[in-house]
Amino acid sequence: MKKSVIALVLPTLTLFGCAQLGMTKHQETATSPGKFSAAEQFQAHPRGVQQMSASQRMAAKNVTHYVQKLMQDMVSNVKYINDQTPVAVSSFVFLDEDFNHATLLGNQIAESFIHELHNFGVPVIDFKTTDFMRVTKHGDFIFSRDFLELSDELPFKYVLAGTLTHHQGGILVNARIVGMQSKVVVGTAQGFLPQSVVNALRDGAIHEGIRLQRAGE
Repeated sequence: MKKSVIALVLPTLTLFGCAQLGMTKHQETATSPGKFSAAEQFQAHPRGVQQMSASQRMAAKNVTHYVQKLMQDMVSNVKYINDQTPVAVSSFVFLDEDFNHATLLGNQIAESFIHELHNFGVPVIDFKTTDFMRVTKHGDFIFSRDFLELSDELPFKYVLAGTLTHHQGGILVNARIVGMQSKVVVGTAQGFLPQSVVNALRDGAIHEGIRLQRAGE
């Protein structure tokens, strides 16, 4: 009788152990996405990717994505810039408009380049930072666009700047690093921003809870 009980219990334990082992492996795979590369994850779900429309895939990319490509282009040909060369970044302006006026797009491209330069180990001088904290009822601010509030002695000899040009289907971007005194171009990059990406930046503006749109949209 005892032998029969033992014989019955052993297969049960064996099956239970296998089930536990299978569950552990399944849970480990499900909770450890970092073990797979982006390419492997992409290939693991081909149907989901195929079901995304071209506009949806484009919407998943923003200005920063295209600035990363511009930065890679510039790094491939830049000279005299290293981790001991402070660089400032100016607003990008439209080639056929007043160079004293920048748009939201031009300012955002500049902001993205500050991040990319820093990632590549280049010291970035943020000349819009004041020497004091301005506290108001609307918030606390350290940045300013009033030149009277900013220092006129900054340790940078190079500046990253660029122009924008309207083109069918989007915006052409021309970026370059220029010596402040010599005016010599030491690095360049060119790229293209699809109009859908530009529109996403513009259409994202919300004022007092109301999304701002152009008349007729």
